[in-house]
Order: sequence, then C-alpha cells, then structure tokens
Amino acid sequence: MFANDINILRLTSFKGGELAMIRLEDLLRSDMAKGVALGVGAAVLVPVLVSALAPVVKPMARTALKTGLRTYERAREVVEEAGEMMEDLVAETQAEMRADRLAAEQAQADAQAAAEAESMEAAAQHHASDEAIRH
Repeated sequence: MFANDINILRLTSFKGGELAMIRLEDLLRSDMAKGVALGVGAAVLVPVLVSALAPVVKPMARTALKTGLRTYERAREVVEEAGEMMEDLVAETQAEMRADRLAAEQAQADAQAAAEAESMEAAAQHHASDEAIRH
C-alpha cells in the first residue's frame, strides 16, 4: 500500500472543492512534462554542442557569409546595369516621341499651308473668272 501512495500526488483543487489525486506516472506521461524535459535537455545540450561544433561551424559560416556578400554585390551590379539600360530606353523612347510629335506638327502645318494655298488658288481662279466675265 505504501508503494501506491508514493506514486500518487495529492493536490487540492478549488474546483468543486474536491481533493484531486494525480498519479506520478500520469504526470510524467503528460505533454507538459515532455515539454519541460525537452526544454531542460536543450538548455543543457545546446551550449555543449555549440562549443564542440564551433571549430567546424565557424569556417562554414564565414564561407557562407562571403558567398552571400559576393552574391549581393553581383546582384546589386546587375540591378544597376538594368536601371541604366532602362534609363537609356526611356530616353530613347522620349526622343522618338518628340520626333514623332514634331513630324505630326510639321505634317499638320504642311497640310494647313497646302489647304490655304489651295484655297488661295481657288479664290484667285474664282476672281479671274469673275474678271473675265466682267470684261
């Protein structure tokens, strides 16, 4: 009977005013106990593993960092080149648009001048025919 009493923890629960009994085996099998055990294990093992693996991990980390920095620098150069190409393309497109606009304005001015010349020629012919009729 004494062996059974060791495996039972007596806790007072204010829920309903009853006395609750928890078996030690059940407590150790609970998720909370597993979580606590994992946390304590990690707290003990991590510093040991870090100090043991530092001579190997440190050069690997340094190499990875160098590779990352080189990749970053190259990516920055590529982005700058792409930006310059885009600026050139925008400038060329704007120049083409200005040339197209000037050509359209010139064509409009030429058409207007031709229409005015035609109108003046028609007026001159009309005036000439009126003069011919009068004489």
